[in-house]
Amino acid sequence: MSRAVSSNDHPLGRRKGLGRVVVAGSSMEPTLSEGDRLLVRWGGAPRPGQIVVVEWMGRPGILLVKRLIRREGAGWWIEGDGESLGNDSRSFGAISPDEILGTVLFRYQRGKRSRT
Repeated sequence: MSRAVSSNDHPLGRRKGLGRVVVAGSSMEPTLSEGDRLLVRWGGAPRPGQIVVVEWMGRPGILLVKRLIRREGAGWWIEGDGESLGNDSRSFGAISPDEILGTVLFRYQRGKRSRT
């Protein structure tokens, strides 16, 4: 599972502007790896194909980094880029749009164990 460990600018309760997160886990490999540092735009209107930061209501307070695949009814389908089944819509279904906190703009630093 790729989680996001937020830096000083944690988005919960604050959903505008820019922030930083650090990837924890491998579900987004090969695109993102453990320790990668990402710049995130909190809020906004995400589009399919973008990488997003999500607070899944099944685990409040835990941020996930996933790819937005498609609209699914009133919600969104998200998946990790890796082949393994992680904590994403393949295991818990579509998420509410309110669970999407922001979109990843770019990786500004690779993690120490990054292979790409």
